Amino acid sequence: MGKKPKILLHICCAPDATYPFSELSKEFDVIGYFYGSNIHPIEEYERRKNALLKLSKKWKFPVIFEEYRPNRWFKEVKGLEMEPEGGKRCEKCFYIQLEKAAIKARELGIETFTTTLTISPHKNVELINSIGRKISEKLGVRFLERVFRKRNGFKKSVELSRKLNLYRQNYCGCIFSIGKEEKQDGTR
Repeated sequence: MGKKPKILLHICCAPDATYPFSELSKEFDVIGYFYGSNIHPIEEYERRKNALLKLSKKWKFPVIFEEYRPNRWFKEVKGLEMEPEGGKRCEKCFYIQLEKAAIKARELGIETFTTTLTISPHKNVELINSIGRKISEKLGVRFLERVFRKRNGFKKSVELSRKLNLYRQNYCGCIFSIGKEEKQDGTR
């Protein structure tokens, strides 16, 4: 039996990584990648980082944590602050995250990358996969298109995160996505 090929899994949060990791690990040696500069405030970033550390230790897989640089992220999305959820700001944010993942995969000599973003029923899968393809062509790293929310993937991720007692947030992480009914710490 041969060695599994490596894949870099861009992870937006621990709960969303559960089902994709369990599926991908059947075919690949999975290395996690957490960008996180789009997550605000810092306390929320730390909650998500710690939840992912907990998951990676429990399931014994490596995760690379990109340096937290929210000011750089704010600079990248400048002018898009008033965009509606799912609009141009989200598109730019997806691009930033997937590009960083592809760059990291290339640096590490990993030929393929993918993302957990497609598990969310709130995200535009076609847009995410389109961005992944563009970045793949630009950087020469293969993007594996998967729609993890299919076959009850999202439901399974919720069940797994409850079973593992993982912190589960109620907004994407971007300070601009926090609704009027939510406080900055993500509580209602």
